[in-house]
Amino acid sequence: MHRFLIAFAVIAAATGYAYGDEPHKPAVSHDPAQPGHEHAGGKETAFGRPGDLAKVDRTIVVEMRDPVEFSPAEIAVKTGETIRFVVVNTGKHEHEMVLGTMRALEEHNEMMKQHLGMRHAEPQMIEVAPGKSGVIVWQFTQPGEFYYACLVEDHFDLGMYGKIRVAGEPASSATGEHMHAGEAMSMQHGEAEMHGMYGRYPMERESSGTAWQPDASPHQGIERMYGDWMTMTHGFANLIYDRQGGPRGDTKAFSTSMLMVMAQRPAGEGTLGLRAMVSADPLMGKRGYPLLLQTGEAANGEPLIDRQHPHDLFMELAASYSHPLSERSSVFVYAGLPGEPALGPPAFMHRFSGEDNPEAPISHHWLDSTHITYGVVTLGYVYDRLKIEGSMFRGREPDENRYDIETGKLDSASVRLSYNPTRDWALQVSRGHIKSPEELHPDIDVDRTTASVIYRWPLTGAQLQSTFAWGRNAPSRGDATNAFLLESAIRLARSHTFFARGERMDKNELFPEGDPRAEEQFRVGKLTLGYVYDFPRESRLRIGVGGLVSRYAIPAELTNVYGNPTSFMLFARLKI
Repeated sequence: MHRFLIAFAVIAAATGYAYGDEPHKPAVSHDPAQPGHEHAGGKETAFGRPGDLAKVDRTIVVEMRDPVEFSPAEIAVKTGETIRFVVVNTGKHEHEMVLGTMRALEEHNEMMKQHLGMRHAEPQMIEVAPGKSGVIVWQFTQPGEFYYACLVEDHFDLGMYGKIRVAGEPASSATGEHMHAGEAMSMQHGEAEMHGMYGRYPMERESSGTAWQPDASPHQGIERMYGDWMTMTHGFANLIYDRQGGPRGDTKAFSTSMLMVMAQRPAGEGTLGLRAMVSADPLMGKRGYPLLLQTGEAANGEPLIDRQHPHDLFMELAASYSHPLSERSSVFVYAGLPGEPALGPPAFMHRFSGEDNPEAPISHHWLDSTHITYGVVTLGYVYDRLKIEGSMFRGREPDENRYDIETGKLDSASVRLSYNPTRDWALQVSRGHIKSPEELHPDIDVDRTTASVIYRWPLTGAQLQSTFAWGRNAPSRGDATNAFLLESAIRLARSHTFFARGERMDKNELFPEGDPRAEEQFRVGKLTLGYVYDFPRESRLRIGVGGLVSRYAIPAELTNVYGNPTSFMLFARLKI
């Protein structure tokens, strides 16, 4: 049935049935008098202009499926091409296709929520009833990455959008016929240039520091334009009740938080980027919060065992500049005080698979403990989906004074190779030499090796990502230790998120110095399952409540110390 509908739609479009000799009439009625729409009419936009049916270069069929899926999910065209999109709704619910930049679509989506019943009647938009089809004819006059989305109900929030890659040089001759030079310059340095900070790839690829995640990761945060500056704001605040079980367990009520602002603008032929991230975590105190089996930090001259340290007030203050070498390649420099070197996967609170879990992984010091480093300089090269980068950085971890900015020599180094073979995958392998990372063991250096795979599962109506990561620490004195992490999160609709994390590692800091077991290795494990419910809201500020429960794999020789514990957390959160 679906194949018949698609074939019929293509034949109808080709013979003029869908268009005829009259102006286009959408498959669903529209009301152009509704407020709030930015009408393209026949004008040039950042993503092109209405096309001439007589000058169509290609026909592309776009299928809209239930519950929320476009097929194909990505389209490639050339600058100057006029495309006839045959838009087919094979589902049982109303869908639509709207062309635009990601920022414009996000703003449009918010507007739709505030004006329920608003209808579409613009050349770059079409609403299609179940079992029907329609046509959009559009000429792409500017290179870049643009999108098509369904803004019906919460379909966009559930991930119903696709990407259009427009290759080539700006169509200057065509542009000149319809635009003044100032307008063309504004477009060239405006929405059409919305790409990553470090290269001309999708913004969604970028995560913490210079790390990559899958291109298909959900677009989060609030974007705004201020002149030539494009900004993105993202953050959260958790209020947590923590109860760690067993003889070594403890309880505490505390809050964790993060606010991140990123900004970028054209600078010459390249892109200037700024990143700032702050946290109110220091308010919980130097000793942080109870977390069984966590190690690796110190407070008041003593090791923190079974506790997670608070983050610093300043988590990142960084600047970057990238310069294109070609349409697909670029070089970049990144510097931060603090910043994040090219070592390990994206930090746990920036991974989709881990961001809804309010507790830190106990494998943190094998994978991403350098995400707050006071002094980082990174140089990198990007070619399409491949990135190679190297960092010089200060190896010492932040001290217990969480409010200051520390300085020191860039005495450590790392290198990382990242590869995103498709929009659903992000792979990395990295190696680093960390000089004297721990203040209680200043004479010990660590060679760290990590590898990770992040995969976005292509599900309909849900966003599911999984991360598998391995880290190995080889200290200059003592035996090497390994850690493995597997975590996943699935978001259903806008309100329901389930997450899970499993870890297995060798721990050798579970006892203080002076104890005969102080440097003995123990293989331990942890499994955490959790859930978050976000209350439905029209605002970008999300309010949620959730909880998690953890069980542990404790070796027999530690059962007299840890018992057979079960731990849990209950939390409320704000998130943008």
